[in-house]
Amino acid sequence: MLIAVFFFSLMNLLVKFLSHVPAHEVILFRSMVSFAMSFAYIKRNNIPLFGKNKKILILRGVFGVMALTMYFVTLQKIPLASATTIQYLSPIFGTIAAFLILKEKVYPWQWILFAVSFVGAALVKGFDPRVDLLYFFLGLGSALFSGLAYTCVRMLKDSDHPYVIVMYFPMLAIPIMIVWCIFDWYMPQGWEWILLILVGIFTQIAQVNMTKALQLERLSVISSMKYLGVGFALMYGYLFFGETYDWQAMLGILLVLTGVLLNVFLKFFLKSFNK
Repeated sequence: MLIAVFFFSLMNLLVKFLSHVPAHEVILFRSMVSFAMSFAYIKRNNIPLFGKNKKILILRGVFGVMALTMYFVTLQKIPLASATTIQYLSPIFGTIAAFLILKEKVYPWQWILFAVSFVGAALVKGFDPRVDLLYFFLGLGSALFSGLAYTCVRMLKDSDHPYVIVMYFPMLAIPIMIVWCIFDWYMPQGWEWILLILVGIFTQIAQVNMTKALQLERLSVISSMKYLGVGFALMYGYLFFGETYDWQAMLGILLVLTGVLLNVFLKFFLKSFNK
C-alpha cells in the first residue's frame, strides 16, 4: 500500500503538469500503457484472460472509468491537495455501498464520522475560491464511483487475479476514450509524450500494489496508509504550483481525514474487541 500511495502521488503530479491536455486524452494514454503491461503479465503467467466473475469485473471497470475521468478533471482544475482530499471520501461511499449491497453492518457512530468528513469537504469548498462548485461535485462523483469500484474489488478477492482486475479498466476505457478523442484531440509536444507514458506506468504500479493490498489484508489495516497521499499533495502543490491554504481550508482537510481515519480505526478495534 505504501508503494501504491507513492506512485499514485507521482501520477497526480504528472496529471497536474498536463493540465492543458484534455483529461480523456490523458486517460487514453494511461489506459494503453496499463493494458499493455497487464496483458503481457497475464499471458506470460498463463492467467485466464477474462477472469471468472465477469459481471463484477465489468462493473469494476465501468465504475473505475467514471471515477478516474472525474478525478483527472478535478486534478487539472483545482488545487492538488483539495482534489486529493475530496477523493479521499471514497471509503465512506465504499462503506455505504457495502452496507447496501453486501449487507455489512454500519454502526451509528460511523454515520456521525461520515458527517464530520462531509463537513470538512464543505469547508474546503466554502473557504477556497479556487474550488469551483462544478469541480467540487465532480470530485464527489469521483469519490462515489471509486468507493463502488473498491467494493467490487473486495467482492473479487477470492475469485480473480489482481492483474485481471486491473486490466478490465483499460479494456473498457480505451474504446470510450478513443471515440472521445476523435472529437477533442490535443497533439502532445516533445516531453509531453514522456509524461503521458509515465502517467500510465506509475498508475499501473500503484493499481497493482493497491489491488494486492486490498486482497491480502483487511481494509482497516492498510487503508490508513493511503492518506499519506495528502502530505504528498500538499508538498507537491506548494513546491511546483505555489499552492497554499488558509486555516479554514486546512481545517476542512483535517476534518475529512479525521472522519475517515477514525471510522477505520474504531471499526477495526471494535471488531478486535468483539473477537
